[in-house]
Amino acid sequence: MSLNHIRPWRNIERRKSRQIMVGNVPVGGDAPITVQTMTNTLTTDVKGTIAQIQAAADAGADIVRVSVPDEDSSRALKLIVPEVSVPIVADIHFHYKRGIEAAEAGAACLRINPGNIGDEKRVREVIKAARDNNCSIRIGVNAGSLEKHLLDKYAEPCPDAMVESGLDHIKILQDNDFHEFKISCKASDVFMAAAAYQQLAEATDAPIHLGITEAGGLISGTVKSAIGMGNLLWAGIGDTIRVSLSADPVEEVKMGFEILKSLGLRHRGVNIISCPSCARQGFDVIKTVEALEQRLEHIKTPMSLSIIGCVVNGPGEALMTDVGFTGGGAGSGMVYLAGKQSHKQSNADMVDHIVEQVEKKAAQLEMQAAKDVE
Repeated sequence: MSLNHIRPWRNIERRKSRQIMVGNVPVGGDAPITVQTMTNTLTTDVKGTIAQIQAAADAGADIVRVSVPDEDSSRALKLIVPEVSVPIVADIHFHYKRGIEAAEAGAACLRINPGNIGDEKRVREVIKAARDNNCSIRIGVNAGSLEKHLLDKYAEPCPDAMVESGLDHIKILQDNDFHEFKISCKASDVFMAAAAYQQLAEATDAPIHLGITEAGGLISGTVKSAIGMGNLLWAGIGDTIRVSLSADPVEEVKMGFEILKSLGLRHRGVNIISCPSCARQGFDVIKTVEALEQRLEHIKTPMSLSIIGCVVNGPGEALMTDVGFTGGGAGSGMVYLAGKQSHKQSNADMVDHIVEQVEKKAAQLEMQAAKDVE
């Protein structure tokens, strides 16, 4: 449910960028902001890598990156690409030949790091392979691996050095008449990354890949990513994102969507609005929400659900959601549908009943969407 049309203060005006294609996925321009992750299996473990890519795709990942550190990984990539349903970005470091091999193996995009890919001659060979195999390129600048001459110039990693590195490599691509590229300027320091991305957004119209690199574990990494990327997205900067976590790649995808959903930039699945609970709650809010999050993972249709423990804020929140449940007394609460009171429901059967109502509403929304397309 979106009320942006009557709440202009919620609208975010996105930076105008060029659009490129990563396989069959558009990035930049007016395309939806895409969510990415990266496998952490050995790429040579073809079966395990395919399984991890598909799990990420099932969670909603639009694009998945796979590391290609050696020739065996290049050969494995050729077996992986035909078996997955999302475009694959090949992560290339240190050896430019891996980029050439990955392009020939079917990668949709090549991620090259200016700090370690080699001189301009080698970059030109990677560009040729990308062009010949219909690949796009991501220039992936990282504060932890800047070129030596920039570290000598600036004395330490900083936003100016990161942006200069990125723009130098943009020039190489453009000088070779290659324009299917996006760019990132990642750092583990939130302030450094945000400042670099702000400068970068003013210096180029290339699509921007956002990320706070090496952000940490599930909780701390998500917080850092939400703060850093959230501020940039709020300012309209960012065309594709990755939440970098020391966690299962599926968690990266989930957190990416949660960040976008919180800003109204992307909608997928059920957005659960719930209270932290207190002594007023008419049912166990925390356990109920945990159960509903698991039971509703299969819903892909964008919709909203409010689960509020008492009548202080419950009715008001329910007015703004597709389905709502507000705790009452005597072992039951009130079910709201499309913002209106509908019927009472016992706490004992509430989870099953809410799941049923959400599934029914999702089916209605899908049917309506199909009619709108016709």
